[in-house]
Order: sequence, then C-alpha cells, then structure tokens
Amino acid sequence: MTTGTTQRRASIIHGYSASPEDHWFGWLAGQLEAVGIPTTVPALPNPQEPDQVQWTEAVRAEVGTVDENSTIVAHSLGCLTVLRYLRSLPEPWHVGTLVLVSGFVDQLPALPELNAYIGDGCDVEGLSNHIGRLTVIRSDSDPLVPVGHTDRLANLLGTSAEVVPGAGHFLASDGVTSLREVLVALGHSPR
Repeated sequence: MTTGTTQRRASIIHGYSASPEDHWFGWLAGQLEAVGIPTTVPALPNPQEPDQVQWTEAVRAEVGTVDENSTIVAHSLGCLTVLRYLRSLPEPWHVGTLVLVSGFVDQLPALPELNAYIGDGCDVEGLSNHIGRLTVIRSDSDPLVPVGHTDRLANLLGTSAEVVPGAGHFLASDGVTSLREVLVALGHSPR
C-alpha cells in the first residue's frame, strides 16, 4: 500500500467518566479538521462504569483497520483500551501515529473502582514496532495517574514521556481545554 491510497484520519479516545465533549477533545478534533484530517471522538459506552469488552469493541468499531494514515490519540483509561485493541490485531499491522496522554497499564491507587477493568494491564512488548510515530505525554502533577505509571508505560514502549508542567490529569477542571503538545506531537501547529 502506498501513502495516499487511504485518507489520513484520526480518532480521539476518551477515558473514564468522560465524553467526547469534555476537556480538550473537541478542540483537538477541530484543529485536525481544520487541516483536512477527518477526526472522530466516539462516545465509549457507560463511561462511569466502563466494561473492558464493550470499550475495546467500541474502539475496534471506531478505529477499524489501521494503516500508516491512522492517527490515534487516547487519554487515561482510553490509553489502556487502545493498547488492548492494538494488541488484539492480527499481524501484520501498522498505525501511523499514536499519542498517549496520562497513559498507564498498572492499577491506580486513586481509583480502586477501576481495578477490575485494569486487571493485569496489557502486554505492550513489541507494540512500538508497529507504530510510526509514538508520543507519551504526562503532567508533573497528575493526582489520578502517578507519574511513575506513565513513565513505566513509556519505558515499556521504548520511549520517554514528555512532561507538561502543572497540567494535572489534563482535565477541563485542571484548566486544560486545549493541548498544544498533542497537536505538535501530531506534526501540526495550533490554528
């Protein structure tokens, strides 16, 4: 397959107790649409009580077949869901760009209600071999996902996390309604 045979497209995957209208998701979708990249932000089922199978299937339905023109951006529990989806894909596969914001594969002391969903996390070994451009972003002040959890995920994926000072968990309540760092990781400048 040569570049250009399929159109660039992006999916933004939200996390626990979130919706497509929350935080910086709509801003990012608008920025990508403005440069001609069709972007979707699907509503994952039952965000207050996420189910691993339902969420993974919703991501599968949304993202579909990945290729070099696929961009996936995920936040928090959405990161674990996307990683599980990618792990389930039959070989060979390749995704153009993956950005993980406040990602983790370990249980969260601040959110024990997610222990069943998180379980043993996800085996991410070898996933980075299938990803063209990989970026992991975290804050230095995340009250929900310990910074060490995101750093460990980045290390398992063979990279290091980019740090955004004072951004909390990248929620609107943390004052984060746009996220320039994600747009830059996608190779674009804010409009």
